[in-house]
Amino acid sequence: MDTSFLIQTLASIVAASTPVVLASIGETISEKSGVINLSLDGSIALSAMTAFAVAFTTGSVTLGILAAMAVGAFVALVVAFASITLRQQQVAVGFVLTLLCADLADFLGTPFVRKPGPEMPHLPVPYLSAIPLIGPILFDHNLFIYLSMLSIVATWWYIYKTQPGLKLQGVGERPEAAFARGVNVNRLRYLYCVVGGALVGLAGASYSLSIKLGWSHRHTFGIGWIALAIVIFGGWNPWRVAAGAYLFGLFKALGSILQRNPAFSGVPTQIFASAPFALMIFALLLVSSEGVDRLLALLPVRLARALDRAMRGRPPGGLGKPFVQG
Repeated sequence: MDTSFLIQTLASIVAASTPVVLASIGETISEKSGVINLSLDGSIALSAMTAFAVAFTTGSVTLGILAAMAVGAFVALVVAFASITLRQQQVAVGFVLTLLCADLADFLGTPFVRKPGPEMPHLPVPYLSAIPLIGPILFDHNLFIYLSMLSIVATWWYIYKTQPGLKLQGVGERPEAAFARGVNVNRLRYLYCVVGGALVGLAGASYSLSIKLGWSHRHTFGIGWIALAIVIFGGWNPWRVAAGAYLFGLFKALGSILQRNPAFSGVPTQIFASAPFALMIFALLLVSSEGVDRLLALLPVRLARALDRAMRGRPPGGLGKPFVQG
């Protein structure tokens, strides 16, 4: 295989995975605190529309990004208020917000459909982008891609290596025990839900200002649902969640490569657009199927347990459950 083609393909996978990485990491932070933000798909669509509309109107990509993050944070704040303060069903609230945000994005974004606009400028990292093989793949992109990679490392370090991260795990796993130790559970849940929502908003901005420039109806095409599935697939661990996001990027790149192959010239393009979603669902089913349990049963106990922990995770104990502070 041509080395330049391989490097270009891997670089495109890293770039195409950016919105899913940001949204998945944002949802991981929210769910680690015990709040399910099911509004991701609608929130990403509304954030993507807002980012492009603001950037198009003002000529400032920075303002577009900030507006998108504010939209994502606000939607998450509504989820947090309904589930934490009003103690409503998180899944129901999130699903309704998904539909509402998607419809708002289509309605408010009509004046901006298929209009050319600004995009995030290309920003190679000095010196690092010149490293053979690794440089073009990881360090020859724009700021969105670098932020997505940084979010993986920073989130893992924060959750597992810092004192506030331990409190975050506590309010998600055992809120009663965390409260007994003097932690304000609901305040932290509000905080991390909003932080996760801001990352979801950044994911939307990265889509319309970098990955698929501009705005059109159904522009983000189910990315939020994939991100929600990847959080489960990744066992609420930032590294595994990122691996799932890049796996989805690989499927998208594979569809694009096959579409350009003359052997598949007669295949409808809709198949290539939808194939990554079907392949991702298949991968999720494969990981969670009974067949995996049977295969693990054939292995030595220690190896089977290690593989099971690596492939599947346990949701936080307090996930989706309202907590009443005394």
